[in-house]
Amino acid sequence: MDASTEGSLETESNNTEVDDDKSNSDCQSMPGYMSSVLRRQYLQEMVKALPAPVQNRLVALKNLQLEHLEIEAEFYEEVYKLEKKYQLKYQPLFDKRTEIVKGTVDPPKEEPKWKEPEDVAMEGEIDQFRDALKEVKAIPQDAKGIPGFWLTVFRNTAILSEMIQTHDEPALRKLLDIVVTYDEDHSYTLEFHFDKNEYFSNTVLTKQYFLKSTVDPEDPFAFEGPEIYKCTGCTINWEKKMNLTVKTIRKKQKHKERGAVRTIVKQVPTDSFFNFFNPPAAPTEKEEIDDDSNQILATDFEIGHFLRARVIPKAVLYYTGDIVDDEDDEDEEEDYDENEDDEYDSDEAPKAQKKPQNKKQSPNDCPNQ
Repeated sequence: MDASTEGSLETESNNTEVDDDKSNSDCQSMPGYMSSVLRRQYLQEMVKALPAPVQNRLVALKNLQLEHLEIEAEFYEEVYKLEKKYQLKYQPLFDKRTEIVKGTVDPPKEEPKWKEPEDVAMEGEIDQFRDALKEVKAIPQDAKGIPGFWLTVFRNTAILSEMIQTHDEPALRKLLDIVVTYDEDHSYTLEFHFDKNEYFSNTVLTKQYFLKSTVDPEDPFAFEGPEIYKCTGCTINWEKKMNLTVKTIRKKQKHKERGAVRTIVKQVPTDSFFNFFNPPAAPTEKEEIDDDSNQILATDFEIGHFLRARVIPKAVLYYTGDIVDDEDDEDEEEDYDENEDDEYDSDEAPKAQKKPQNKKQSPNDCPNQ
């Protein structure tokens, strides 16, 4: 055995010893390996154990952080003003979109101003779309506008699609436009404009969301930008027997003594997209609201932001599939047969690749980006 080989073996031996030292260390007890609750407790105890001068320096840093948060709150106030200003610039484009969707304007033939992606070969998968496309293929050539535009947009987003029931679809086909308006009291309103329909007499249904961008003195370091803290809906003037948010049930009751049977007819709440316009009241204190209502409000706030920041400004891209809401696929991975070992050794098999996904929405995401 030559010197170089001995040196190589000695190096490998030393590396092994280093790795063994790491495996025997107490790194498993470090914060990175703890749950968030334990990590918080650990770090708080760690700070208490520091020398007093070091603790004082950390207090100074957190005071600086507090000043930073106050300036950040001012920043978001300016952002709101900018959003309000630029919404007025976007609106003429949205108005033209509405005219095309409704069919009041038929644009002349245009060429795309963007580069179209190459078509992907389907290899027989198109067969599964055949039945689903029957309704689309049945649209007459002389149809006005883009039939079912907003319903299709809603169906192409997971969070909205879950809200839509089959009995909602005929009413949502009458949805002509959704407009966002920014109000003076740091809030915005979503206006759902409907064509005349048999379900309700309203031409516009509204949902208003109220924002706050202030640092809470009780918990200042939790500040992460503007947040929705309450919302209000509107009254839907349902036509007789056309209320989509209730269903009629009939229940037979038998008299205990006479044995006579009667049928009780009553209306009970049912799932519907239009429950969106009747949210639970926001609490003044956290203790005043139950968990179910709290979850409904949290989801409602998320939907309001999603509509304002993503769906309304980019509706056509959801319709055409240029934006695909694949949140449900984020944990899916390609499957590999463990018995297929002809091309790969067990330690060289390719790693499964996660499917691309859209970024989840945050209350701080700027709209139209």
